[in-house]
This record gives sequence, structure tokens and C-alpha cells, in this order.
Amino acid sequence: MRVLGLDPGSRRTGFGVVERSGNRLTSVTHGVAAPRAGLDLAGRLLAIADRVDAVIADARPDAIVVEQAFYHENVRSTLVLGHVRGALLLTAARRGVAVYEYSPREIKMAVVGSGGAGKEQVGFMIRRLLGLKGELAADAADALAAAVCHLQRVRLTAPTRAMSDAARRLEAMLTAKGGRIIRRRTAASAAHR
Repeated sequence: MRVLGLDPGSRRTGFGVVERSGNRLTSVTHGVAAPRAGLDLAGRLLAIADRVDAVIADARPDAIVVEQAFYHENVRSTLVLGHVRGALLLTAARRGVAVYEYSPREIKMAVVGSGGAGKEQVGFMIRRLLGLKGELAADAADALAAAVCHLQRVRLTAPTRAMSDAARRLEAMLTAKGGRIIRRRTAASAAHR
């Protein structure tokens, strides 16, 4: 599974694509969408959306995670962040990719084990989890952390055993003949009902 994490910001929006194969997590790409100086808000939103759209087209993620908005004391900052998140959500929707949201606290908890972790701690753990060397922008680290958070959540809620091809064919055959399929509910599936 491949997930694009986004850390919204009007001057710097972090992005990071993480792929899970078995138990291994790998960074596919990461970086920062930083519009050129001097652009008004609309121009910055367009530049950020265009860059993220290009990442989606290249990486072809199965899911996109956008960090939930948190509220600043400065109302203007909160509103601008809302505009950026809106542009990112629209970009994802246009590409038809499922979008998930987690709070900054949930993301930090998933990666560091503490919801109050600082940016340095998140960056350190992301480097260790993904085996990254060298410089890593804080915004990109936060975006990668959002992707890792989702991959961990999906793994915890996924069924413990995948359906085999033979089981899928049998289910399709029974369904086509009007049969009713009864599946045993797991704790994870019961929680979603």
C-alpha cells in the first residue's frame, strides 16, 4: 500500500509518500511545496495544489492523509490554513484518491509514542523508521509521519487473514446464484459497524 502524507502550510506544504510491503516501510519521495516569494494567497494555493497534483500523478498513492487543522490564537493563520487544506482536499478529490485525516497529536503518538512530541523527535523517528540519511525538512518529516500513521492504523484494523483467490471465486459464484454469504465478524469489523 502506498500513502501520500501532507502537512499543510501556506508558505511550505510538506509531502511524503510511504509504501508498505509486508513489514517494511519505504520512503518513495518526500519534499516541500514552497511557492515563490511575493505571490498572493491565491497564487500560493495554486502553486501548492499544482505541485501536490504532480506528486499524486507520479507516485499514484492508494490513499492521501492530510493533517487536521489545529487552531492558532491568530484567527487569520487558522483561516489561511483552512484555505490550504481546502486546496489539498480538492486536488485529492479530482484525482479520485481516498482522503483520511488525523490530528497532529494522533500522528505524533503513532510515530513517537507521545502526542506532545516536538518536531525534532518526529524527524528523528521518521529517519529511523524509514532508514533515511541526511537532511530532512521538518515539513517533509511531518508529512511522512502522517503517511506512517495511516499505514499503522490500516494495519491494525485490517483483517488478519486475506481472502484467497479461490475464496473470492467461490463468493462470486454463490452471490451470482443468489446465495447469501455469511462472514464471521472480527473485532475490527464489529468496531466499524
